[in-house]
Amino acid sequence: MTRELLTNIGQLVTNASAGDAAAGDAATGIDRLGIISDAAVLIDDGRIAWVGQATDAPAVSPAETVTGAQGRCVIPGFVDSHSHIVFGGDRAAEFEARMSGQKYSAGGIRSTVAATRTASDDDLRARTSGLLAEMLAQGTTTVEIKSGYGLTVADEARLVRLAVEVTEEVTFLGAHVIPAEFADRPDDYVDLVVGEMLDACAPEAKWIDVFCETGAFTVEQSRRILSAGAARGLGVRVHASQLGPGDGVRLAVELGAASVDHCTFLTDEDVAVLAGSTTVATLLPGVEFSTRQPYPDARRLLDAGVTVAIASDCNPGSSFTSSMPFCIAVAVRDMGMAPAEALWSATAGGAAALRRDDIGRIEPGAKADLVQLTADSYVHLAYRPGVPLVERVWKNGVLARREDEIRS
Repeated sequence: MTRELLTNIGQLVTNASAGDAAAGDAATGIDRLGIISDAAVLIDDGRIAWVGQATDAPAVSPAETVTGAQGRCVIPGFVDSHSHIVFGGDRAAEFEARMSGQKYSAGGIRSTVAATRTASDDDLRARTSGLLAEMLAQGTTTVEIKSGYGLTVADEARLVRLAVEVTEEVTFLGAHVIPAEFADRPDDYVDLVVGEMLDACAPEAKWIDVFCETGAFTVEQSRRILSAGAARGLGVRVHASQLGPGDGVRLAVELGAASVDHCTFLTDEDVAVLAGSTTVATLLPGVEFSTRQPYPDARRLLDAGVTVAIASDCNPGSSFTSSMPFCIAVAVRDMGMAPAEALWSATAGGAAALRRDDIGRIEPGAKADLVQLTADSYVHLAYRPGVPLVERVWKNGVLARREDEIRS
């Protein structure tokens, strides 16, 4: 067993209920961060063993590691609960066209499907590995990965298999869009998804998801797909209300989904239903940044008591960013969130969206996933957008990236 004491932490964000009493401020969300000043953390065999004031830290033997944080801020590793990073091809031309005034639609997904089908396993692994390295260097220690760019039985099973190689949070998204070969018979494709495709993917996937949206899948089709996945033991996730208002949010709550993602266009009924449920509203700031759609109103959700997560939605079409700090900055600037709320949503909120209590927080028993910033306060994540503020990252208690490696 290996132990490491991380000490001389100027500001420790734990996301635990305990912390400096003076730090509590419900108006800004600071009360949820469980901040401890002049703190230390003891890591033991990949888990958090102790958290508290540095002056009260347990003794360690000369053979064990003591690391000084130089008065910096330490936060939980980011939990990116929505990504699509196993894919082939590139959609830079689509982005350029959109920035020139063309409207985003779900149809662009098909171009990535075509490129992914022709890519080799090694090509897909290389792309995924590169994006995971970007994420880790920016403080993301847990990533959910969806399939959805194969849309045949063999290709969807392949994408799930490749995703399982790098994360336990794998989502089967055979219901991403109707593939071109089924354009005139969408219900036949739904039959394939709930039958042979689900049979091939359910043994390795943890979640099932559907794009319940105009141009993708109807509410009735979505209910059938999600119910079939739930019957096979998969947790439920839903893409909904990205392109316009619809019934996807209410469907997600009806089926007990862990998360409903996008939530750009919500009715008062949607907000009320979410507030009375355990379903997390996962907001994806990079999407609106990249598509020029209106940003979701996080303030409205938070004020109603909805649990909110922030994720990157890293994908080649509508949000090709791997940076959770960037998403935090956008959420604060354009979605009505306070810096503390955005940080909580990118860590503990993401964990809630994955129904995990062992990540997204720094407290005894949790995984030792920590991020040391170059700054003395978490506020700098929004205050200094675009600046590389991640100095060191621990994943499962291992110092995964040192400063010189991150900067290279």
